[in-house]
Amino acid sequence: MAKTADDDFELLLQYLKRARGFDFTGYKRSSLIRRVQKRMLDVPSPSFSDYVDYLEVHPEEFDHLFNTILINVTSFFRDPEAWAYLDEKLLPGLLAHKGSIRIWSAGCATGQEAYSIAMLVCNHLGESQFQERVKIYATDVDEDALGQARQAAYDARAIEHLSAAILERYFLPAGRHHVFRHDLRRSIIFGRHDLVQDAPISKLDLLICRNTLMYLNAETQRRVLGRLHFAVKPEGYLFLGRAEMLLSHGNLFDPIELQHRIFAKVTKGAWRDRASLTAPTQQTEETAPVAENVQLKQTSFDQGYLAQIVVDDRDLLVLANEKARMLFDLHPEDLGRPFKDLELSYRPIELRSLIEQTLNDGHILKIAIELGPKGETAPTRYLQVQIAPILVKNAQPAGVSITFDDVTSFYKLRDDLQAAHEQLESTNEELQSTVEELETTNEELQSANEELETTNEELQSANEELETTNAELQSSNEELETTNSELHALTAEVEQTNAFLQSILAGLRYGCVVVDEQFKVMVWNHRSEELWGLRAEEIIGLDLFQLDIGLPIAKIKDELTKEFSDKGFKEIALDGVNRRGKPVHCLIKATPLKGIDQNRGLVLLIGDNQDRQS
Repeated sequence: MAKTADDDFELLLQYLKRARGFDFTGYKRSSLIRRVQKRMLDVPSPSFSDYVDYLEVHPEEFDHLFNTILINVTSFFRDPEAWAYLDEKLLPGLLAHKGSIRIWSAGCATGQEAYSIAMLVCNHLGESQFQERVKIYATDVDEDALGQARQAAYDARAIEHLSAAILERYFLPAGRHHVFRHDLRRSIIFGRHDLVQDAPISKLDLLICRNTLMYLNAETQRRVLGRLHFAVKPEGYLFLGRAEMLLSHGNLFDPIELQHRIFAKVTKGAWRDRASLTAPTQQTEETAPVAENVQLKQTSFDQGYLAQIVVDDRDLLVLANEKARMLFDLHPEDLGRPFKDLELSYRPIELRSLIEQTLNDGHILKIAIELGPKGETAPTRYLQVQIAPILVKNAQPAGVSITFDDVTSFYKLRDDLQAAHEQLESTNEELQSTVEELETTNEELQSANEELETTNEELQSANEELETTNAELQSSNEELETTNSELHALTAEVEQTNAFLQSILAGLRYGCVVVDEQFKVMVWNHRSEELWGLRAEEIIGLDLFQLDIGLPIAKIKDELTKEFSDKGFKEIALDGVNRRGKPVHCLIKATPLKGIDQNRGLVLLIGDNQDRQS
């Protein structure tokens, strides 16, 4: 048969128990499935089996899942009226004895309830007595929540409902948080504890377990409440949450103040049936063979409301009225027979030993029995059996009267009432659980809203910065455009100047060479190209004295070097060979050159024989 979604969900619960030790099988399925599916939507994961695969690959997901399932909604003095009743009516008597005080906050979440009861007890005892006498055990299954509880640091939202006096006495400011006093915190012991699986803490004066049971199903609640009953002292108390009324567990705890969910431990017996019905005691006259009005008495007995039989001290069936005959299929010939020979003596209950007990001690016995259905469709019936001694004038029992009262309707009514109570409690717990989830959702929405507001402010600030930057860029752009225009004008002027200079240099009949201080060639005009056969683009930037031309200019290097310090110009004659291989006699005119950047150079005008002749 194909697996269903419920089967996959059970496999998921078994995997969580096996992998991390969390047993959620006792939790209510409706709320548990809803919380798990909420986390599956965030992953996302389409089915429970896929989610198991996801957990195997991503172990960090366990923490997110447990935080989603374990709704840690709590606060200081949550439900103030209930805490006020506990403080004013219960704690004074509870703390009156001189011994140690043991308190357990089960399902403490992030610790607010543990610190709340600590503050109330400290108010009554004083700080010295509190530290000497009080131990508060605070437990939860969520390690992350316990970690926060141990730090005892709470933000402004967590303490917003605490008075200034409480904050001043019990908390110390630490940055954006308030921290519960370390010296008082030593009396509070935090630890991991699973109410469903782990043994309870014992000998408690007060057990606080608020809004924890409502997540468990009825069977798990019964087991947990049995453990809590064991944990509380006979004179101790149990403090539950608003949704937890214990309507079907009156055998364990009695309500002290049901409105505020405060209960006392029941110490007498493990089960008490407050609504049991009993038949009235039957006292009969001493039986006589012949008496006046026998007919009337017999008719009255025979038509009695309850099924009734009479057995004498010789174990003989003496009387059986009409209802008894119909109920147990008795016949007139059965009268006078030994009772032990009748099926009624041992079915539906063994009556002979009970009759003997009644005859010996003279006390009335009352027993409830169950009659199985006579047919497949017939309902089960319940009888209240009363065995009463029939006393004669000397106070000696002459026999017993046994009545059978059909209390099936009562049992049905009791079962219906219990079922209605359980359904009402379950509905109330579901409602409370929904309220818890809504509160959690509201807190999440509030947090998201605050984050959105913060983000909006950050965006607004960034927008203002961008606007300022944009204005600065616009101004810089305008300046760049102005500078660009100026550069264009300057470039045009430079180009015009260059063209002018090129025109001048091209029109010279002499070779013109301009060098810098290191004699690197900066200008080489067209006439120089014709004389020596080298183009300007080939030699610009090269050392003048390293050029391979027909003019041995290196011979006059020393004289040219002196020109940098001279203020006039000098003419130097030098013989060479032009690019055609013809000897030329050149006259070199050297003139110092100083630029605006204080760099120096020389302007060399070189003319040959042909230039002079022309």
